[in-house]
Amino acid sequence: MAKFSDQSSSILDRAKNLFGKQVDAIVRQEQKVVELLHGVKEKLAKLGDNPKVKKLIEPISILIRMVRAHFRGEHRIAFSTLGLIILALVYFLSPIDLIPDFLGFFGFADDLSVVMAVFAKIKDEVDSFLDWERTQL
Repeated sequence: MAKFSDQSSSILDRAKNLFGKQVDAIVRQEQKVVELLHGVKEKLAKLGDNPKVKKLIEPISILIRMVRAHFRGEHRIAFSTLGLIILALVYFLSPIDLIPDFLGFFGFADDLSVVMAVFAKIKDEVDSFLDWERTQL
């Protein structure tokens, strides 16, 4: 278990090194967040039929809903969690990352690893959000 945790931390550290400044700028500007979410949804729509990307769709959809609920004031999340979510979405959207997306499966594998590392790190807040979301239906 510690090995996975160490790997997740390493993956997140590399992602933060690549996009940390960009994330800091985006997270403080709601319009930039809206633009990011729009870009992510467009990329998901283009890739939605790709079986290698299907594992990304549900976690990313949850992260998007969490950010939207936060900015609407419906379900607040910690600022550190918001930063991690934005990091995962920026990493997913960016064609420039540790393994470029044009390399097919391997390009998506690193996107998946960053998204899943963030998802694992904020699991308690994801679970809390999903519990809250169920009460809203």
